[in-house]
Amino acid sequence: MFGIGAQRAVYAADPGRSRGRLVAETPPAPGRSQFQRDRDRIVHSTAFRRLKHKTQVFVYHEGDHYRTRLTHTLEVAQIARSIARALKLDEDLAEALALAHDVGHPPFGHAGERALDRAMKGYGGFDHNAQSLRWVTRLERRYAEFDGLNLTWETLEGLVKHNGPLTDRDGTPAGRHAGEGLPHAIRAYSSLQDLMLWSWPSAEAQVAAISDDIAYDSHDIDDGIRAGLFSLDDLVGIGRVGKAIADVRGRYPGLERSRETGEVLRRLITAMIEDVIAETERRVATLRPQSVDDVRLLDGALVAFSPEMAPHDRQVKEFLFKRMYRGQSVMRVMAEAERVIEELFAVYMADLDELPEDWRVGLDGNPSRRARRIADFISGMTDRYALMEHRRLFDATPELR
Repeated sequence: MFGIGAQRAVYAADPGRSRGRLVAETPPAPGRSQFQRDRDRIVHSTAFRRLKHKTQVFVYHEGDHYRTRLTHTLEVAQIARSIARALKLDEDLAEALALAHDVGHPPFGHAGERALDRAMKGYGGFDHNAQSLRWVTRLERRYAEFDGLNLTWETLEGLVKHNGPLTDRDGTPAGRHAGEGLPHAIRAYSSLQDLMLWSWPSAEAQVAAISDDIAYDSHDIDDGIRAGLFSLDDLVGIGRVGKAIADVRGRYPGLERSRETGEVLRRLITAMIEDVIAETERRVATLRPQSVDDVRLLDGALVAFSPEMAPHDRQVKEFLFKRMYRGQSVMRVMAEAERVIEELFAVYMADLDELPEDWRVGLDGNPSRRARRIADFISGMTDRYALMEHRRLFDATPELR
């Protein structure tokens, strides 16, 4: 929200000129912009609250200090607001997109997503980003006049396209969707509202996306060190992380491990945020967008890391992939988690009576509709609810430790 005397960038999204909501609402809420209303609806949604018991990397009962989907999301939102403010963008839109970006994640993080995608082969697959759209446009049931949250066009556009265009101008799926086509939820919603899937999203959506990268890079390092998967010494040769480690050790020799890690990560986050701001300002000066639509029509991203920082980002992700996400202990737990999801899906497909009554309403013999409803149900589960359901239905449930 812009305060008194604040100036909005000409290329920023303007809540006063929003393209509106799928279902018209009157009168507008006094004292809140359209994007503030979106942010508030997301925070009050059931899907958002469930993030507190959904895995980021480590299952919730492995330790109280590891990130969950909720704490990760809050960290992304804080970074997004900082960058948006520096660039004179709409902070509320950037924050709303940061808060909503993971609400479609199933239990057990990407392991749960992989399991659901395999189970949904032949029924349109499963994609957590598309499922986020499905939750905010259809599955949330809090309002008398519409399903979902009835968010503005700008928020839905940013949620779907925060990583860039999904199709070519002629509608042909592009990028990672070129092989398998667009996810089911995105195709279904596109018949109701054109989100310009061929264009780049607003600068605010791009800020939310790159803030997610910054949060992953820094905070997953913190969790990996806490879990004993690696130490700061293992990161000395990794670009900006190594520079931050050298700076902290030179300034504070002999500092205790927890403080040393905190100082390193603080410097890393600051360096990445400052880099994004400087690179984006450089691109703005070169490309000179005069409106949010000019941003959408660019040939590439406006908000980005510099050519110097981008390799560092890749190095960190490669390190975390090998030493954390694909570490033996993490993979063992995630393999068991995938089995929990696959077995739940199979039971519900075989016997709809195992679903809660309100999730069975309106289902007929159509296997695709049944599978999609079951995927919706499972995607809304927290880690602990999925384990409770598995214990109810099976004689043995893995401990996931």
